[in-house]
Amino acid sequence: MRSADPRSGARSVARKLAMQAVYRLQLNDSPWQDLLSEFAAEEDMPRADREYFDEIVRAIAESRTALDERLAAWVDRSPAELDPVEHAVLLIGVHELLNRPDVPWRVVVNEAVNLTRRFGATDAYKYVNAVLDRAARELRSQEH
Repeated sequence: MRSADPRSGARSVARKLAMQAVYRLQLNDSPWQDLLSEFAAEEDMPRADREYFDEIVRAIAESRTALDERLAAWVDRSPAELDPVEHAVLLIGVHELLNRPDVPWRVVVNEAVNLTRRFGATDAYKYVNAVLDRAARELRSQEH
């Protein structure tokens, strides 16, 4: 039996804060450096994996167009038409599937579903689950 990664709780908090930062980025485009500074003062930041938060926010801010192009293959509408919470969660999930092979695809999907249950519309988590499952089948076929 493998023991849980002690960073996992800190990464969950980092993902939550990153989702909030990406959400804000969608509504008010600003330099990612400003988001890092702004979120540094968040109440939950001391419990977060700060490096992971910084990486997610920077990567999504710098490659949002490319991530949306990838996401478009798995969603039923233009990524721009997605609910901002769902869109932020999906961007994080696609980023992790593409760039973080150290994070198992099931963890990526589970974390995204949990964030969407907490912050998204009532049944939005089902949509996020289906989209990221399709993405994982393609991007992580060796794992899936």
